[in-house]
Amino acid sequence: MGYLRSVNLAHPRPNPAKPETGSTGIDKRPTDLAVEVRAPGESGSGLAGDAIFDSANHGGDLQAVYAYAREVLDAWETELGRELSDGCFGENLTTRGIAVDDALIGERWRVGEQLLLEVTVPRVPCSTFADWLAEQRWVKRFTQRALPGAYLRVLEPGVIRAGDRITVEYRPAHDLTIGETFRALTTEPALLPRLVDVAELPEQTRELARRRTAPKS
Repeated sequence: MGYLRSVNLAHPRPNPAKPETGSTGIDKRPTDLAVEVRAPGESGSGLAGDAIFDSANHGGDLQAVYAYAREVLDAWETELGRELSDGCFGENLTTRGIAVDDALIGERWRVGEQLLLEVTVPRVPCSTFADWLAEQRWVKRFTQRALPGAYLRVLEPGVIRAGDRITVEYRPAHDLTIGETFRALTTEPALLPRLVDVAELPEQTRELARRRTAPKS
């Protein structure tokens, strides 16, 4: 059992990495308030008061909530030699005591008393993230480390706040994790066949795996 170390909401700022989006919500900061979480539909964040501007690549039901483990942020702090505040990776939920990258695709988390979330896909780093962190070769370094954090969908809406417990209520029968899915999609294409038959993985990700593993004509 883990808990929410913080719930983080966007502080919009200009996005020089993608000027066509106008702004970015990657600058997320902890709030002491209770936050309503619900399925956003085709676009937007699952957290009331949060903001997403690059709706072509972020947000929507499959990416309603983004979680990252404080333990991994601590390790990055040591490597980078700088303080990394909760929310600085753009995560909505900074967790403690939950092995986020070892979570199974389709695993379900009860957060607080009401909210039920389901693990969907890993986060894939982008130019906005690299610009925000301002670390050399950041996308490559983040990808090689393969600790991407997890996106989650909302199965049952609810209100959460920092300090709420996180309980894993369900684990599917397969053993495909967030970390392995990320490696399959980035650095280890030999793992792609593992993605095809996992029903809990979003169909668009399974279809991507099928295309990448299809025999060349």
